[in-house]
Amino acid sequence: MILASFSAMAVWSQKIAFVDTEYILNNIPAYEAANEQLEQLSKQYENEIKAKFKEVEQLYEVYRTESVFLSNDLKVKKENEIVEKEQSAKKLQQTYFGQNGELYKHRETLIKPIQDQVYSAISALAAEKGYSVIFDKSTGYGLMYCESSLDVSDNILARLGYKK
Repeated sequence: MILASFSAMAVWSQKIAFVDTEYILNNIPAYEAANEQLEQLSKQYENEIKAKFKEVEQLYEVYRTESVFLSNDLKVKKENEIVEKEQSAKKLQQTYFGQNGELYKHRETLIKPIQDQVYSAISALAAEKGYSVIFDKSTGYGLMYCESSLDVSDNILARLGYKK
């Protein structure tokens, strides 16, 4: 019984806090600027890819209208040309938007340093204030309720040099 009491006291003696990383990041101007830059880059890539697929579509339309007049050899040549253009467009799409594509690399370059700063500030606050655990309430995974007095998001912003 005594052992159970001591272990329960040990659990309750741990300090817990919450942060809202979405709130923190949205209050950092560099993060907003980086997101805007990524959005513009994404639109540029999308327009380029749309143009490539439109070119494929136009080639196909020309092929459909002319196919009755073409020899089998010319048909095969035109079909191969269309397939190559389509594969090229898909490859470009993968290059820009794929798992390790250009947009991902730009996101890593622009956003990750800011996220690392936030994580460092959270770690420093945890060490300074003696928090055992700091949850991120912006993800919402398993977090049903959070007492607002335990939210240290504004402290993190202050550590990073930003105001509410």
